[in-house]
Amino acid sequence: MVILGIDPGETLIGIGAVKKDGSKLKLLGYECIEIKNSKKKSTPEKLKEVSEKINNIIKKYNPNLVAVEDIFFFKNLKTAIKVAQTRGVLLLECQKSNLKIIEFTPLQVKQSVACYGRADKKQVQSMVKSILGLKDTPKPDDAADAVAIAICAANTNIELLKK
Repeated sequence: MVILGIDPGETLIGIGAVKKDGSKLKLLGYECIEIKNSKKKSTPEKLKEVSEKINNIIKKYNPNLVAVEDIFFFKNLKTAIKVAQTRGVLLLECQKSNLKIIEFTPLQVKQSVACYGRADKKQVQSMVKSILGLKDTPKPDDAADAVAIAICAANTNIELLKK
């Protein structure tokens, strides 16, 4: 089973893909969707670009399951709304591709990967590296977070998700 993890952001979206084979996990790849020159683009233009790029990523990794981080808390309402719009496009495109989608809060991801819901970024990244047997931590942080989200989904009882 191929799991695509997505860490939504306004102009930088983390992507991580892992393959689950029994109890083994293998990193297939990670990257970021980056909206370049975002200050010069309208919101509809940015969202269209996100749509096109996530569709290319879906084709590239051909996932069976998509795990997306839920918006949990934002200090800035304006940022939260823009991330929510991007997240909506990501969810829509995954749904249009008939993919099973599951959502996790940051707390659930940290609990699953680092066994501690208040783990900091470095602890989570260290566990991502350890769980997947990597030499280096995925960079940038958004990509590492997306890989953690995919691992969280892999640690979830997939049989329950198939219903």
